[in-house]
Amino acid sequence: MADIADRITADITANRVMLFMKGTALFPQCGFSARVVQILSHMNVPFATANVLEDPELRDGIKEFSSWPTIPQLYVDGEFVGGCDIVTEMFQSGELESLFVEKGVATNA
Repeated sequence: MADIADRITADITANRVMLFMKGTALFPQCGFSARVVQILSHMNVPFATANVLEDPELRDGIKEFSSWPTIPQLYVDGEFVGGCDIVTEMFQSGELESLFVEKGVATNA
């Protein structure tokens, strides 16, 4: 499991905004993943994705890595932000935009 943790660490280090999701940004394969992609796209935030459906080791590994049981999972500057419900609530309250501004991630919200 160390290899997968290293890979996750590399992904969240290399990408300021990293989304572990089911499917891809262009073709989300679950409603929750689609919702987070929709929010990030609406905010014009550049983000990278990893499709957990293509890799069962990643699918299990990300849950263990974050101690969070569900996917999608959003990371900003290496920090776990949350899943769909948390990201949606933060977006609606303006907290998500504040987080991006605080981290210096460009948005067009």
